Amino acid sequence: MLRPPELIPASPDFWPRLAQAFLRMARTEGWGLEQGRDYSAVRVVVPTYQHANLLLRALGASLQGNFIPPRIHTLFALLEMQAPDSQGQPGTDASERLMGLYAELRQHPWLKKLFGARSNTDLLPLAQTLLTLSDELTAALLPLAVKGSGTNRTTANKTKLEREWQAALAQLPAPAQAVLSEESQLVWSVWQGQLDGNDPMLQRYGRLMQLAGQAAEPLLWISPTAPDAMEAAFLQAWAKNQTVMQCTLDWRAEILPQPYYHAWPGLQDAGGPSHQQALTEYVDTSHIRLCCAASLEDEAVQGAQTIINWLQAGKQNVAVVAQDRVVSRRMRALLERAQIMVADETGWKLSTTRAAAAIAAWLEVVATRADTMTLLDFLKSPYVIWKDSEQDTELADADVESRDKADIVMRIESVLRRANILGGWEAVLSALDGAQDTVAARRWLRAIARQANQFTGRRSLPEWCALSLQSFFDLSMFNAFQADPAGAQIIQLLQKMQMSCEDMKAGFTFAEWRSLMSLQMESTPFVVTHADKRVVMLPLNGARLRSFDAVLLVGADARHLPSQASEVLFFANAVRRECGLETRESRQQQQLRDFAELLLSNTDVVLSWQGSLNGEHNPVSPWLEQLGLTLERTRQAILDRQPLPLPLTHLPVLPQQMPAPSAAVLLPASLSASGYTSLVVCPYQFFAGRMLGLSAMDELSDMPEKRDYGDWLHAILKRFHEQLKTAMQEQDQEQGQVDKEALLRAVSSEFFADVLQKSPAALAYSVRWEKVIPAYIAWVQAREDDGWQFDMGEIKAEKTLEWSGGSLTLKGRIDRIDKHQSGELAVLDYKTKNANDLRKRLKDGEDHQLPFYGLLTELPVSSASYVALELSQGKTGQTDADDFERWVSELAQSIRNSMAALQQGAALPAHGVEQACQYCEMRGLCRKGAW
Repeated sequence: MLRPPELIPASPDFWPRLAQAFLRMARTEGWGLEQGRDYSAVRVVVPTYQHANLLLRALGASLQGNFIPPRIHTLFALLEMQAPDSQGQPGTDASERLMGLYAELRQHPWLKKLFGARSNTDLLPLAQTLLTLSDELTAALLPLAVKGSGTNRTTANKTKLEREWQAALAQLPAPAQAVLSEESQLVWSVWQGQLDGNDPMLQRYGRLMQLAGQAAEPLLWISPTAPDAMEAAFLQAWAKNQTVMQCTLDWRAEILPQPYYHAWPGLQDAGGPSHQQALTEYVDTSHIRLCCAASLEDEAVQGAQTIINWLQAGKQNVAVVAQDRVVSRRMRALLERAQIMVADETGWKLSTTRAAAAIAAWLEVVATRADTMTLLDFLKSPYVIWKDSEQDTELADADVESRDKADIVMRIESVLRRANILGGWEAVLSALDGAQDTVAARRWLRAIARQANQFTGRRSLPEWCALSLQSFFDLSMFNAFQADPAGAQIIQLLQKMQMSCEDMKAGFTFAEWRSLMSLQMESTPFVVTHADKRVVMLPLNGARLRSFDAVLLVGADARHLPSQASEVLFFANAVRRECGLETRESRQQQQLRDFAELLLSNTDVVLSWQGSLNGEHNPVSPWLEQLGLTLERTRQAILDRQPLPLPLTHLPVLPQQMPAPSAAVLLPASLSASGYTSLVVCPYQFFAGRMLGLSAMDELSDMPEKRDYGDWLHAILKRFHEQLKTAMQEQDQEQGQVDKEALLRAVSSEFFADVLQKSPAALAYSVRWEKVIPAYIAWVQAREDDGWQFDMGEIKAEKTLEWSGGSLTLKGRIDRIDKHQSGELAVLDYKTKNANDLRKRLKDGEDHQLPFYGLLTELPVSSASYVALELSQGKTGQTDADDFERWVSELAQSIRNSMAALQQGAALPAHGVEQACQYCEMRGLCRKGAW
């Protein structure tokens, strides 16, 4: 017997009133009275197990004594308890259904054209949408067209189903039918293809009917919403054998508080009897407070402070309704900073976890063949454990492991950035082969490259799952994943997919496998369990049939309340309405009821939103505007809009002064020309960059920069002059027969050929250098005529400089040393500048590079010059330093004095001029401009 529904208004007393209704029904039907308050013969179905606890608590409060409760389950748990149908087939796994349908869709090129898909993988979301729509159609239309039930497998009358479908389409206007013909036929074809013995919705309906056919006890059905078509058929089938009592919320107009009803007429079902009572009822809305925040941060701070105040006031059951997920996350971070844990019931997407980010980084490394930034991001993941592949042993000590891995990754990053390697396994490994102290790093990256190179070809889903799991083992990531809740969930997802899809033999590419993994992690919720349940975060529909001590709804603006569901298929809403599916209007009505229930069922509610967004006015939710206008019409108290007064903390004023640290213990052991220049330009820059070692790493660039051009010319000229020197020695007395320009062009062409293979954008620099070659050869010839000859190039040199109480090593690389026929030596330094700029550089006296090189070499150098490698009036040339020997002597004394002063604790102030500070990497540390 199916009794009329028991309607209970939304209020904090919902569960006590439901308990009273249950006990009245028990007395009427004789449930539990003869057995001494034993209600175990009654079956109760609740939406979630939180509601089961609320029911038990309400029954205990009503009975005031011991009792045996009814058997309470969720519908999902009730079905899981049933024995499997011996004649039925095992249900198809969701991944197998999705990829099976995708494999069919990718065979039809017209589908990609219809839906604007650029590649096959773009059809995966379409396949998921079609499956979702197919399940909805099955749930809505199957109970109307089923013939037969019971223990045998449920079958569908497809002819009747097709008539229902075509009748729904016939209700659309003719233009819409013409536009939707292809898409509706696609949905119909997919749906028909899914209606077989393995269809999960078909199997669910069969199990529901089987369960109802075996009903041996009365059933209490508790739900905040009306049952769907399958649930309604289940209740009717149960009622043929036993009594069924339904309890739900009462949304009749005469029961609702009149200001709420008149503000929101959509609360009542369309077509229901209208209520014409005058709008005179007084409603207390003092428990509702509106909080209009100035910004995202302000809303998060106000929300966090509100919750802290509630907890300090003794409230132990606080809810945060996360309509605005961004603000909710920020507020959660603020609460956790205050040592207040938030139990999250919203189910964040698995793709937002760090474990999913590590998986995504690995798949990106494979797809890009080791793009440098992607590779570094992957190596820095906490799930990637450094392992010495040669010894095949993982480091046991966690601290040593973390420190060694950090050092190795830092070394790898430094080498790749310095060499400007943008990606590619060959380029990455080649750069490490040419670097020092990278033996362990090379072994590690080679092992990773071997794993990445296995992700090729077409494989079945079980093979892709097995390969991915094996790669996690080989990369020493598996144990780290298992130790993390999100990582363990990903491992379980792969293992389940591998077992459930073992019969699926269709092959998929790596791009398709990667898209499937992204889709799975994007659609899978991740919920972290917390022991502390004082503050719970949940979606709006998660608050159904629940009351809290206080509720904070975050995101009460027009953008988030009501929330808008995206529609993928153009015909979805129109056909949904005709087929009896959930429509945009019905979803919004249910959301309005959830919101009204939230206000009616809780005694302390705060609704917050951002008053402005991106500089524009951000209006409050229209539902709140409607309620406010209704209250004003009845001359009732308007909703409180007072912002929460935040506690003020007065911080002492600390005037900023120029930093001038002293660090005698950090005196460097070596010094380069650029390091000394940094000390002269700004002592604080030298302190931060050279003494603390905080210099920024080189930036990766896909375009060659001028410094790369300079490095190329240094290498070209060294090779050219060495070959020229050898050629001239071989010519004996016939030096004039060596074609210098041809030789330089040949060397340059050979060198740039290799460069252009790696970076085609270097062509502009190659052409630029070709124009300079004749002028450079003319300068070389003129210098030889003056008696100078190239002696050596690119010389690494070191020299110890001592003073009273200390010493340090001068280090550098000298571009070139020439020797005069008289035996005199000269230092030359190449610059990709013109001669005029170099003359100005020497004239200002702020450059110390030439005398530093003169001080660095042990040879008796008597002169030094800059060599311009840019044209000025069609010429290159050299710029000589005046009185070079005196300049070298003065520089040596200056370095000694500076280092001795640092050793004695001299201050290192940030007194650089603006020209030097403009591009200084340490400006964020010295905070120039704040003092």
